[in-house]
Amino acid sequence: MSDSEEEVSLDKQLKLVLVGDPGTGKTSIVRRYCHQEFSRQYFPTAGVDFFLKRATIHGTRDATIQLWDVGGSSIDGKMLDKYIFGAHVVIYVIDLTNSSSLDNLSQWIQAVHSSQGKPALCAVLGNKCDMEHQRVIRIDRQQKFASDHGFFSYVVSARTGENHSFSARHLIYPLQIQYHGVIVKSIMQEEMMQK
Repeated sequence: MSDSEEEVSLDKQLKLVLVGDPGTGKTSIVRRYCHQEFSRQYFPTAGVDFFLKRATIHGTRDATIQLWDVGGSSIDGKMLDKYIFGAHVVIYVIDLTNSSSLDNLSQWIQAVHSSQGKPALCAVLGNKCDMEHQRVIRIDRQQKFASDHGFFSYVVSARTGENHSFSARHLIYPLQIQYHGVIVKSIMQEEMMQK
């Protein structure tokens, strides 16, 4: 085993799974976060794609963030429970320019919960916030949906990178607290509900 492989194996492993309808931008979000890149070409994900991102926890400990990009057609597949298993965070991605992507989240939530129960942390991530002129899902509707389910709520743009570091930081922070043995209290969720 090489030194770099040994370092990765000693890191804390954090598993984040992105689910949602086809075309919501899950792959673009992950590529933006991991590689700071964006492509206008659309290729539907078949099954699952897997990405790794190294992060520092509390400035001292390394973590490897596993990002599982689940294909939008996987909602009816027999493998969804395998993809979701062991997830620390499930991110439900919606396309802010397509109202059915939010309407269909209840089916995704049911599929995920029947696979493993409710994960420790969940979030609704509204993608394509840069396309304000085409937006059909208002921010208050997204926030209400998230609040009703006890989820975090964020908006991002995979194309421009808007809010990517903010949402990633706020999703990982409670995991950092949990990693150090402190009970996760959802202070950020309370702040989001007050806005």
